[in-house]
Amino acid sequence: MHGLILLTREGCASCVAARSQLEAIGAEYGLTVTVIDVDEAASTDPELRAEYGDRLPVVLLDGAEHSYWDVDEVRLRRDLTGR
Repeated sequence: MHGLILLTREGCASCVAARSQLEAIGAEYGLTVTVIDVDEAASTDPELRAEYGDRLPVVLLDGAEHSYWDVDEVRLRRDLTGR
């Protein structure tokens, strides 16, 4: 089972679009997308915002950076099917 995380920030239009796209893909594979606002998370995990805050949205697959600024749908589907 794969884990999908979307790193976002309030007011980010690209993040809203990426969330919609990622949730649709996740649903096809029976996966729930965890959405983390890096600014909210900064109080307990400041490195998260420092690492990813200027490249949002960021997609993490199984805890590793998969894509940023948009969802690389072709690559994500390939990685989710194990090809």
